[in-house]
Amino acid sequence: MPESPRIAFTASQHPRAREALARLTERYGDVSRNEADVLVPLGGDGFMLHTLHENSDRNLPVFGMHLGEVGFLMNRYSEDELQQRIADASSFSLAPLRMHAETIHGETRKGLAINEVALLRQTNQAAHIRILVNGTERVERLVADGVLLATAAGSTAYNLSAHGPILPLGTEAVVLTPISPFRPRRWNGAVLPAAVEVEFQVLNAERRPVSATADYDEVRDVCRVVVRQARSVRHKLLFDPEHSLDERILNEQFL
Repeated sequence: MPESPRIAFTASQHPRAREALARLTERYGDVSRNEADVLVPLGGDGFMLHTLHENSDRNLPVFGMHLGEVGFLMNRYSEDELQQRIADASSFSLAPLRMHAETIHGETRKGLAINEVALLRQTNQAAHIRILVNGTERVERLVADGVLLATAAGSTAYNLSAHGPILPLGTEAVVLTPISPFRPRRWNGAVLPAAVEVEFQVLNAERRPVSATADYDEVRDVCRVVVRQARSVRHKLLFDPEHSLDERILNEQFL
C-alpha cells in the first residue's frame, strides 16, 4: 500500500454519510475505482456488503468508516490522517460462499455470500430440508423455519440471532445453523471446514416452498441448493490495528 494511497470514496444514502463524502473528497480528492489503491465506503454494514459485491472483480482493499446503523465491518469515522490510517491498517482476507440454487420451475441461479446463505420457509408451513455434507447425508429431515451456512465474518450476523456459534477469524471454518428447529430437537448445528460442500434438498418443495438468499440476493421456490467456498474470490478488508475484526468477534462472545 503506498504511503499516500489514491482513494475512491463511496457513500450510502444516510444523510451523515453524504455530508461526510463531500468533506472527505474535498480534503483528500477522489479518483475512479479503476485508478484507486483503496476503496473507502461510508455507511453501515449493509452498505459495506453492497460495496464488496459490486467490486468483487477489482480486488481492491476496502477501508470502511462507520456512518450508518450497524458498523461491525467498519472502522470508526474520523476525517483526520485518513491516508496514514489506511497505510497502517491491518488486513483480513475473506473468501465468500458461492450458492448454486435450482428451483421447482427448472431455473438455475447463482450468487455470492459474504455473510451467509440462508434457506427460509415462504409460507406458514415449516420447511422440510435434507442436508448433505460432502455428499454424505447428515440430516435426513430438518423441520424448521430454515437453515443457514455462515462464514466467520457472517457468524456475528444472522447466525448469531439464530443462536449459532461465533467463529474467530483464521479458523478456516463455516457454521451450519438451523433456524427455529422443531425436528431433530437436539441438533443445534455444526462447525465445518471452510472447504466443505453443503447441499440442501427441499422436501415437498411445491407444498412447502422455500427461498434461498445469498446475503441480499433471493431466489424463491428452490428445490436444491449447493454451497461451497468461492476460492477464486478474495475480499481484502482493512482495519485500524487497535480495533481489528478479530477483537470485535472476540468481544461479541462476552456480551
